[in-house]
Amino acid sequence: MAREAGVSVATVSKAVNGRYGIAADTARRVMDAVEKLGYASSLVASSMRSRHTGVIGVLVADFEPFSAEILKGVGAALHDSELDLLAYSGSRQRDSEGWERRSLSRLSGTLIDGAIMVTPTVVGASSDIPIVAIDPHTGRADLPTVESDNFGGALQATRHLIQLGHRRIGFVAGRPDLRSSSLREAGYRQALSDAGIAFDPALVRVGRYEPDAARERTGSLLASADRPTAVFAANDISAIAVHELATSLGLSVPRDLSIVGFDDVPEAARRAVPLTTVRQSMQRLGEEALSMLLTLMDGHTPENTHIRLPTALVVRATTAPPPEG
Repeated sequence: MAREAGVSVATVSKAVNGRYGIAADTARRVMDAVEKLGYASSLVASSMRSRHTGVIGVLVADFEPFSAEILKGVGAALHDSELDLLAYSGSRQRDSEGWERRSLSRLSGTLIDGAIMVTPTVVGASSDIPIVAIDPHTGRADLPTVESDNFGGALQATRHLIQLGHRRIGFVAGRPDLRSSSLREAGYRQALSDAGIAFDPALVRVGRYEPDAARERTGSLLASADRPTAVFAANDISAIAVHELATSLGLSVPRDLSIVGFDDVPEAARRAVPLTTVRQSMQRLGEEALSMLLTLMDGHTPENTHIRLPTALVVRATTAPPPEG
């Protein structure tokens, strides 16, 4: 870089970091070399000098449809700002509790100025930087949080199946440690209770929001002689896995089995038999979390530190009245 501009390394450093004591034509020559060579300053070095990196971190357990939509929302909200986005997944530790703490210890203070944690495994996480959680852990949340109306959405989904005439309705639960999962099960149970239908634990399987687990644990349920006529899955990728399993068992959806999901990921509407689901605005979850985080980074307290966004039932082609008899 210095050789290309015909100056010393110290002069390059001054020009790149906007310091005084360098002539305008020299600074212009250095910046021309920067553009020509595609130079980018080290984030770590910059943070050591200014204690700020200009980077927002989004920490996810995995890059699946839910987190991908959240990242789109955060990215769109950052589009006109001077901040950059770092999406981080600790792939070697994401299945262990507390992976967020280990990730934050690696990133905070050197690579990122603030963090958004998506579906964390912990209630709180101490850090030197501001943090916001999306779809938080169960229990009292020490962090500012953004989530959807999980109870109301599950209530709508189950009531839809009941109104179609279903009485044996299976439920594929999510991760037991997440508040969203417990609230979706509570909504399912409440809808059954409101309709005078007894809750049957034999109709519940824990899919952990994971397609393989949903497929494996729902097999015995769908293969049984008294199988349910409908299934409400706590997220779309589990609902899609149940649909694929049902097809492999010779069941027709929705003639033999109705299925409802939760999320409304892009694939839900694109399938050959589009999925009936509960829509939560995943991109808006990211936008709201970022807005809250930026307020915290500015040294202020958000007006609302716990935001709940509305959900809506989207009826498509995977639900119908139960088969006669």
